[in-house]
Amino acid sequence: MAITEVKPARSGIATFLLVVCAMAFVAAALVRLLGIDGSRYMIAATALTPYVTVLGLLIGLVALFRKRWVIGLTMTLVGIVLVANVAPRAFPDARANGVGQQVRLMTANLLTGIADAQFIVQEVKRRGVDILAMQELTPDMVSDLDRAGLNQVLPNRVFLDEPGGSGSGLASRFPLSRRNLTPPATLRQAGALVDLPGKDIEVVSVHPLPPVVTDGPEAWQRELAGMPAPDSTGAIRVLAGDFNATLDHVGLTRLLNKGYVDAADQVGKGLIHTWPSNSGFWPLPVTIDHVLVDSKVLVDTVDVFDVPGSDHRAVVTQFVVPRL
Repeated sequence: MAITEVKPARSGIATFLLVVCAMAFVAAALVRLLGIDGSRYMIAATALTPYVTVLGLLIGLVALFRKRWVIGLTMTLVGIVLVANVAPRAFPDARANGVGQQVRLMTANLLTGIADAQFIVQEVKRRGVDILAMQELTPDMVSDLDRAGLNQVLPNRVFLDEPGGSGSGLASRFPLSRRNLTPPATLRQAGALVDLPGKDIEVVSVHPLPPVVTDGPEAWQRELAGMPAPDSTGAIRVLAGDFNATLDHVGLTRLLNKGYVDAADQVGKGLIHTWPSNSGFWPLPVTIDHVLVDSKVLVDTVDVFDVPGSDHRAVVTQFVVPRL
C-alpha cells in the first residue's frame, strides 16, 4: 500500500500577520529613508527607528525560517538598509589630533526648573565644565543654582529665564556677549558669543517646541529650520540642547548636511539615550539631546548621565576649537 505524506497546511493567520508586519515595517522605513516628517504620529514613529530596525530584522528572519520568502527577503533587505544608517552611530569616526583651545560643554534640560541644582553645580565642578547650556530655566532655578555656587564657577551668563518650561540660558567661565542667533520661537533659545583664547565660538541653547503637541509639528519643523548654519567666515558655531529630535529626523539631518557634526555620533555614542532618564518599558528611550559642532571642530569625548529631578539626561562634550 502506498503511503501518502500529508504536509501540514500553512497557517493563514501566521501569513496574514507577517504580511501586516511587513507592510508596517516597510512603511516606517520609507518614512525614515525618504525624510518625511508628516504628522506628529509619524514623527514619533521615526524617533523609534533603531527599535523598528531590530524588530523588522527579527520578523524578517522568522518569515525566512517559515519559508515566506518574499516577505522575509523584503524585510531583511530593508532592515539591512536601515542598519547601514543606524549602526555607524555606535562606532567612533576616525579623527585627527586636534590643535587649539579645548572646551568642555554641558547641556541639561532642567524640567521646568525642578532639577537638582546642587547636583548640576557639583557636576560642573567635578567635570571641569567651561560652558553650561540649560533648557527650561526658571527664575527660581537661577536662584537655586547661585545658592549652589554656579555664579562662582561660571560667572558669565546669558539667561533668558522664565516660569514654566520656556526659559533657557548659557553660563560660562569665559566672557559672553548675547547674540540673537535664531528667529523668535515658542520656547526661548539663548545665544551668545563665547570669547575664547584664540578663535571665538557662538553657542545656542537649543529647545524647539516638541513635535508631538496637539497643534502639530509645524512649529518644531520651523524652529529646527531656523537654526543657524555654520559660519564659514566668522565664529565657529555650536548648537547644544534638547532638539526634541533624533538623528533619524529630517530636520536634524538637514542641519548635519549644512556642516555640523553630532558629537556623540562622532565618538561612537550616538545610540545612548537621553530621554526619558528613568524609562521602563514605555516610553521607549530615545536620543533627543545633542551637541552639534562645526565640522572643523574635533570632538574628544562625550558623556551622558542622569540628573536627579529631570526627565532628561545631561550631555557633556569635550572638543577642540582650531586656532584658525
